[in-house]
Amino acid sequence: MTFLSVSGLSVVYPTSKGNIHAVENLSFDLENGQSIGIAGESACGKSTLGLSIIRMLQGGKITSGKILFEDDSLLDLPENKFEKVFRWKKISMIFQGAMNSLDPVFSINEQFQEILKQHHFDGDSKKVILDVMKAVNLDASVLQKYPHELSGGMKQRVIIAMGLLLKPKFVIADEPTTALDVLIQAQIINLLKNLKKEGMSIMLITHDLAILSEIADVIGIMYGGQMIEFGSSNDIYKNPKHPYTKGLLESIPRLHGDKPKFIPGDPPSLLKPKSECRFIDRCPMAFEKCKKDPPNFSTETGYVKCWLYE
Repeated sequence: MTFLSVSGLSVVYPTSKGNIHAVENLSFDLENGQSIGIAGESACGKSTLGLSIIRMLQGGKITSGKILFEDDSLLDLPENKFEKVFRWKKISMIFQGAMNSLDPVFSINEQFQEILKQHHFDGDSKKVILDVMKAVNLDASVLQKYPHELSGGMKQRVIIAMGLLLKPKFVIADEPTTALDVLIQAQIINLLKNLKKEGMSIMLITHDLAILSEIADVIGIMYGGQMIEFGSSNDIYKNPKHPYTKGLLESIPRLHGDKPKFIPGDPPSLLKPKSECRFIDRCPMAFEKCKKDPPNFSTETGYVKCWLYE
């Protein structure tokens, strides 16, 4: 059964110089129980994709496409119904850098209680809060503390707990390990793995392909606002097809083997994107046909947006 289906999604950000085409004609399906990794360089549209699903685009505008979540068309729902039924309750998001958004003048418990109050929760609030604290491996004593009394890793786990408070089925985690040291990163990844084992579906957004192998069943590679490759995690790591995907994997440092390689050049401007392959100026495999924007060509477990696979 298809759990989440995104088809033909396009998003722009209007500016004084024109529209920034942050996401363009993006499509993928996620089956029930699957988790997805979204990888790519900064400003490729990863976060915009997540914000589109939870309908929290600030300054952005969805110009086309459909998002189906368990057969409900999310973009067609009135805002009040989406807020009441879906946002935070069925679909939640852990925002990039969100650990710095905790209110410094309220205790952690007060901030949990405020979330429940805003969503008219009428159950046992103490039990619900203690349950999510346990899920993220935080002692109940943390509830009485203030944000400045917590380490970066503890604050990030509090933010994750807030995202889990209303027991969503699908959690979008946008760079949840950014700015954390290696040990804390490992703790956060293990936490996400445990949540997945308990049946939660996760969208993990990151620029670091190395961490996706532990979470994602399927992976989407984004470049220049487009999803240029989509497939099973196994296929992406063992048999990458798009030259950009290959370049990303070759840039991962390894203990043994060749030194990491870097992709030369800069990402394309999304202000006035050309009708050609977005990767053409940086691609070592580029040829004449790449001057036309390629369609999605089917692969064993997904698709690749590259003329080499016509």
